[in-house]
Amino acid sequence: MDEKLKIKISIADRVYPLTVELSQEEGLRSASKKIDTMIKQFEENYAVRDKQDVLAMCALQFASQTEQKQIDNAIDGVATIERIKKINALLDQYLLD
Repeated sequence: MDEKLKIKISIADRVYPLTVELSQEEGLRSASKKIDTMIKQFEENYAVRDKQDVLAMCALQFASQTEQKQIDNAIDGVATIERIKKINALLDQYLLD
């Protein structure tokens, strides 16, 4: 069982105290840095007045990346299954001859 750890994560100039598993700390800190970097990019590239808008755009960006990875993996999975079926057919043909 992982040990609980109390940490503070800063996102958009706000601090969030969290109690997390020790194994989650690195991922959360990395995600926090990526969010802050993305916020900075949105603020530099677009005329954004409200942090809420920037945070919504960050959420959309991360969610769309996750969705695209799932779509890509599903497509790769279908191609892999097709290749396996072809290999099985070739093996069946070879073993029957």
